[in-house]
Amino acid sequence: MTHDPAAPPSAEVSDVNQRFYDQLWADSRLVRPERFNTWGLVSGLARSHDRRLEVGPGMRPRLPIENTHFVDISPPALDTLAAEGGITHTAPVSELPHADDSFGLVSALDIIEHVEDDEAALAEISRVAEPGAQVLLSTPLHPEYWTPFDDIVGHYRRYEPDHLMDLLDHHGLEVEQSAIFGMKPRSSRLNDLGMWFLERHRPVAMKVYNRFLMPLGLRLQKPLKLHSGMVATDGVEEVFLVCRRR
Repeated sequence: MTHDPAAPPSAEVSDVNQRFYDQLWADSRLVRPERFNTWGLVSGLARSHDRRLEVGPGMRPRLPIENTHFVDISPPALDTLAAEGGITHTAPVSELPHADDSFGLVSALDIIEHVEDDEAALAEISRVAEPGAQVLLSTPLHPEYWTPFDDIVGHYRRYEPDHLMDLLDHHGLEVEQSAIFGMKPRSSRLNDLGMWFLERHRPVAMKVYNRFLMPLGLRLQKPLKLHSGMVATDGVEEVFLVCRRR
């Protein structure tokens, strides 16, 4: 099982995604990729791959911005990335506007859980990655960890780890390394408070997140600790994957 039975209908989730992220990015400042714990890995990979694609970066890109291709559905995010030297395209992940085998490095963090047809999304990500390309993914795990936050941010699903591995294998993506991921606060009370504000006072909550909580999260994030293959997933809410396209 990959989808929580309490999640809203497909059309509603799609609308939630569009509204939520347009509003979030319109009131956000760009966070440069160097500020994330993925940079140590990404900067090394980027030096080896000048043909790069990031899908759904919003205002939080992880790949170097200049000369990287970015695909998103949010105009505020794409306008900002273009101004910084990115090559931008408006499209959903299930219809990437690139030829087969176009890129040596592809990043799609926190994407596949937001689309109804994750099979189509992964098929497209794999299609545009050249054979041997490295593909960076992240996604939430364990349907039993579903909370109102998943509804608010427009998740269709959380993945059972075994199903996720089978899905990646089906699309020619082999997991080489992985890490525990995410910037969610450990405090359940803080999470509950944040969700309460998002449900009842969303504009205020987004401003507080963008101006205070996001900078704090960047300061408190731990180094990315990569493991060979798939990390042990018991109790893990989100995983970061370094894959290679066969």
